[in-house]
Amino acid sequence: MKVNTLSGRFLILTTVFVVLAEALILLPGLANFREDYLLTRLERAQIASLALLTTDTTIAPDLEKELLSNAGVFNVVLRRDAARQLVLSSPIPSPVTETYDLRDSTEWTRIRDAVHALFDSGDRVIRVLGQPVQKGGIVIEVTLATEPMRIAMVEYGLRLLSISAVFSVITAVLLFLLVRRLMVVPIKRLVAHMSSYADAPEDARRIITPQASVEELRVAEEALASMQQQLTASLRQKERLAQLGQAVAKISHDLRNILTTAQLFADRMESSDDPGVKRAAPKLTGSIERAINLCETTLAFGKAKEPPPTLSRFMFGELAQEVLENEEHPSEGPLVDFVTDMPPNLVIRADREQLYRVLNNLVRNARQAIEATGQNGTVEIGAGENADGWWIRVQDSGPGLPETAREHLFKPFTGGTRAGGTGLGLAIAAELIRGHGGRLDLVRTDGNGTEFRIFLPSDIALDCASEKGAGAIS
Repeated sequence: MKVNTLSGRFLILTTVFVVLAEALILLPGLANFREDYLLTRLERAQIASLALLTTDTTIAPDLEKELLSNAGVFNVVLRRDAARQLVLSSPIPSPVTETYDLRDSTEWTRIRDAVHALFDSGDRVIRVLGQPVQKGGIVIEVTLATEPMRIAMVEYGLRLLSISAVFSVITAVLLFLLVRRLMVVPIKRLVAHMSSYADAPEDARRIITPQASVEELRVAEEALASMQQQLTASLRQKERLAQLGQAVAKISHDLRNILTTAQLFADRMESSDDPGVKRAAPKLTGSIERAINLCETTLAFGKAKEPPPTLSRFMFGELAQEVLENEEHPSEGPLVDFVTDMPPNLVIRADREQLYRVLNNLVRNARQAIEATGQNGTVEIGAGENADGWWIRVQDSGPGLPETAREHLFKPFTGGTRAGGTGLGLAIAAELIRGHGGRLDLVRTDGNGTEFRIFLPSDIALDCASEKGAGAIS
């Protein structure tokens, strides 16, 4: 088990806390044992002294020595009333070094004195004072050696340490296994699912199913599952878009050949003597040329080879009028008025063909939105010039864009503004305007209509524009 893993670090922390628990158990236990040891010596000495005080005769030295040996002390002094009496005595091997009064000891002093006695390897003589039992006097005082007490404390400490260590280890193992079961195993499962999903993110079977019993881990698994579902759906969509792009490229290639043939027949129509045919032939030829150009740019778009805008100066009013005339379709349905609002001699600098496609897409969307309501409406193209460049406004009196279309308005295949639309028009229109160094913004959309605004800077950088895309609007 590695130290830098969660299991390894938890094992180290468990060991540290077990050792700390052992110390917290051992020190108070040793202090209590030392106090009990000394109190036992005081009780034995008191019993021996009381037995001696019941007789007026002097005891034999051998009996006195035996009583002191059984009590484990050298001398016994008993204070009864005001008199302090040496009841039992024997030679002391060395001077008294410390005096301990058990009557006013505290927990801290008991622990301190126990540690001092445990690590003091010398055999010293100490004096101990205590309260006699059964009111057998005021104070009882004994002198004794410290080495037997230290040996007894070491033996008791080893027994206590072994017993507490067994219980602590069992507790630590159970805690470790429990935490491993509740946290480490679910985390490893989470990591394993992430690794498995990373190998094949398009495989929906590898999406994690939340199973953790811990709430925090379950929230993490649910968030991961949601992210994986979104990513898998996105990858599938991109795969379908790639396939669709290949299909569109093939269709555009074949359509370009068909339109080339149609253009040849349109060129022949221009030589017709019929006045109506002569008037319609140029418009038909222009439409076919735009369709051919659209196919070519679609092929370039599918190959990610997007041409930069070809900039030129031209009268914007003529372009706007051409766009509006292309959308004027006499029908029995709702009447759509097309109007313009701009200076009559406004000249702008842009790619005329690309700007035509952008405006044509915006105007067509506006017309279709109005016709879908079954009521009459207005589509307006406005334009102007300021110090930074040119602005173009396309607005209508339609019903406004649906909420779903606003969220992904300029994203391919997701920002369609009408049923049956591909969602490519606005995405490519925005890309074409970005190729000019400008921007296409949705200014407003509500029940009173929709307004788009185009901004074209006057200092368009050709090198920057060449890096931007310019595709075809479908």
